[in-house]
Amino acid sequence: MTFVVTENCIKCKYTDCVVVCPVDCFHEGDNFLVIDPEECIDCALCVPECPAEAIFAEGDVPMNQRKFIELNAILAKVWPVISTRREPLADAEKWNGTPGKLNLLER
Repeated sequence: MTFVVTENCIKCKYTDCVVVCPVDCFHEGDNFLVIDPEECIDCALCVPECPAEAIFAEGDVPMNQRKFIELNAILAKVWPVISTRREPLADAEKWNGTPGKLNLLER
């Protein structure tokens, strides 16, 4: 099993989670983070660090967010690794908790 970043990360991109990852399995896009399922060691350290509560164990991903399992795997292959904390996006608080953001994902 792996962990998966889901929709609530879009347009927020808090990076508190990447600092605690012992294997640097997070990858960064312009307005979203993903977890590489091949690198994730299932330690779960990232879950409580996510202010947006956007990270789930693969088996616990809500049904309406299941498409993010494949999306994490695909984007992790093309986006660069991120292992240091950065400031969240400028309007992250405004977007945190906003549903229906998939169409806003910048690839």
